Amino acid sequence: MLFTNDKTVKVKAGSLYIGGGAPVSVQSMLCVPVHDIERNVEQALKLEAAGCDIVRVTVPDKEALKTVEALKKNIKIPLVADIHFDYRLAIDSVLAGVDKVRINPGNIGSDDRVKAVADTCRKAGIPIRIGVNSGSLEKEILARYGSVTPEAMVESGLYHISLLEKFDFTDIVLSLKSSNTGTMYKAYELAAEKCRYPLHLGVTEAGTENMGVIKSAAGIGGLLLRGIGSTIRISLTDDPVKEVEAGIKLLRAIDLRQGGVKIVSCPTCGRTEIDLIGIAKKAEEELKNINKDITVAIMGCVVNGPGEASAADIGIAGGKNCGVLFKKGEIIKKLPEEKLLGALLEEIEKM
Repeated sequence: MLFTNDKTVKVKAGSLYIGGGAPVSVQSMLCVPVHDIERNVEQALKLEAAGCDIVRVTVPDKEALKTVEALKKNIKIPLVADIHFDYRLAIDSVLAGVDKVRINPGNIGSDDRVKAVADTCRKAGIPIRIGVNSGSLEKEILARYGSVTPEAMVESGLYHISLLEKFDFTDIVLSLKSSNTGTMYKAYELAAEKCRYPLHLGVTEAGTENMGVIKSAAGIGGLLLRGIGSTIRISLTDDPVKEVEAGIKLLRAIDLRQGGVKIVSCPTCGRTEIDLIGIAKKAEEELKNINKDITVAIMGCVVNGPGEASAADIGIAGGKNCGVLFKKGEIIKKLPEEKLLGALLEEIEKM
């Protein structure tokens, strides 16, 4: 049985719910030096404006808690503290007001330390994300499986869950990230069969924007289409705003998030007699910030025009140095090529 999003435990981070049928949320992480308070706040506000639902900040030392406090004063979205090794920083982050803690319970020490973090989070009413990465599996698990396998990753995740459950802590989110898309996919698939907690999906170290988006869309998108996953991060070696934009586009592409213009356009062929590629790119740029829940079709010829794109709310289709404007498959106007885009944008503004 798969514990799909609507069947998992529902946890709350700030004002945001994760799992239990809640909408899939988009996450990112601050990437400027953590002690530069001003730049961290500036970047967090940009992520918030781009539509980020949850933002994470590393907390490597006590000095970083000043950044945590500044972020909490300036942003509205939930803030996650990323903790490695020092359990006291997890506790201090909770006291500083974070909405969620990301730890690996196995690397923060003895049971009493795990219990201290679990007790602090329980009293504050905040969840813990267990972060398992393919590069940080326990030596004994690696020895047993011989290499980083999906099964090894899931065993590690379940082990860390048991450490928290031992102290009656169940507000848990689990991530099982690998830079190998196939390994990541299978690990989450297995986890969804064995774990009732929400899953945070991601391909770690996915690369720069081009390949990173493709790898993430394949792994994350494939899992989401099966109902697996409650929150996502598209990890890119780039401006984190691009992570958020890609995540939102992915959710819209598979109808898990509404709002914003959805563009459908044909790939062109020898029948195309207008600059469809140029028109489509300009249209995408002009419409990217329009918050209307509509589908816009930009088609190259009458073959792929009003008929094939009849489900679109509005669209254009090319002819010989001209084209037509149509709504719901019905042609409403014929125009020269240079006026097609302007007419399309004008009609959309009226909608």
